[in-house]
Amino acid sequence: MLRKKDGILIACVIIVAAVLATALRPQDEGERLRITVNGVVYGEYALSENRTIEVCGEWGYNQIVISAGAAYMAEADCPDKYCMEYEPISKEGQVIVCLPHRLVVEALVQEDGAVPEVDAVSR
Repeated sequence: MLRKKDGILIACVIIVAAVLATALRPQDEGERLRITVNGVVYGEYALSENRTIEVCGEWGYNQIVISAGAAYMAEADCPDKYCMEYEPISKEGQVIVCLPHRLVVEALVQEDGAVPEVDAVSR
């Protein structure tokens, strides 16, 4: 016969298993990279093409490099340079943020049949 404490233990184990299953699920490889500055899309780029993207705006300068299917912040003129400490991103949902420059770099997966909103923007 189960006691109240046994039921609580079983419920806790189920909750922990569900959280771990969700957190440890494999992430999809990103197919494109979206860069936004101050909430406005600066550009979208394929992660499969090696390139260097320079973002120079009123808040500062950042250089993002796409290489071997991953993107990283190579240069930034912000005072703290925390954005350059991020690991390269390549999986859906991973981001690099430069707060002083209001810049967000995120890896995205192309949805089936979806057309990207913006292929690239040049300024």
